[in-house]
Amino acid sequence: CPMEEEKMELKEVDRSSQERAKKAAKPPSMFERMIQPCIAELVGTMFFVFIGCVSVIENVEAAGRLQPALVHGLAVAVLVACMAEISGSHFNPPFTIGIFLCGGIQMSLAVLYLVCQLIGGVLGAAMSKVMTSKENYMNATGAAFTILKSDDQLGAAIFAEMAMTCLVTMVVLLGAVNGKSKSPLVPFMVGCTVIINILAGGDVSGTCLNPARALGPALMAGYWTYHWVYWVGPIGGGLIAAALVRLLLGDEKIRVIMK
Repeated sequence: CPMEEEKMELKEVDRSSQERAKKAAKPPSMFERMIQPCIAELVGTMFFVFIGCVSVIENVEAAGRLQPALVHGLAVAVLVACMAEISGSHFNPPFTIGIFLCGGIQMSLAVLYLVCQLIGGVLGAAMSKVMTSKENYMNATGAAFTILKSDDQLGAAIFAEMAMTCLVTMVVLLGAVNGKSKSPLVPFMVGCTVIINILAGGDVSGTCLNPARALGPALMAGYWTYHWVYWVGPIGGGLIAAALVRLLLGDEKIRVIMK
């Protein structure tokens, strides 16, 4: 009869709802907690460095800084948007360090992220070497950062890398970690910040902002001149951004003083 059929349907709906609730309550597996996020960091960093290097190696002279600026920024935006729910979409050691210092990731996973990002940077640079012509690759020194030629440039370059990395790391921390200012527009915000940084500071330091982006091309091209600048500057900028959020800009959960 219709009443019995309706009761059966309600029981089926109730049973399926209970099954969904059980699945939702089930804790994530080891693969989803540790392995999958690390794979995402490796793959995301690999493709970011690959696309970024190719944009520099194949840069059209008439485009100037605009081509690599748009490519790096848009690549970051796309990768952050599609992998944020898997790993948080760091793809950059200063981001991981800053997020760890603000309580957004455990130390064990942060260390794994750093290793995966550096491996991803090397793989991405290797992919760019395979894809581009030997002549273009040599002319661009494999997209390694070659703008620094003398010690006179060091002060400005280190300051530029530190300040610009501080800015983009602060955007990440406030947009993705700080509860009071979290925003779904983080991919757009980070991508735009990368673009404006490259347009503003490309002639000063090359605008690396990411040791993984520096390491891969340097290793593939064998170019290590002033390479340390692209570790000291970005990591220093990330630490400053984390300090600003922890001390002044963060909400009550993150801020360690004046609560």
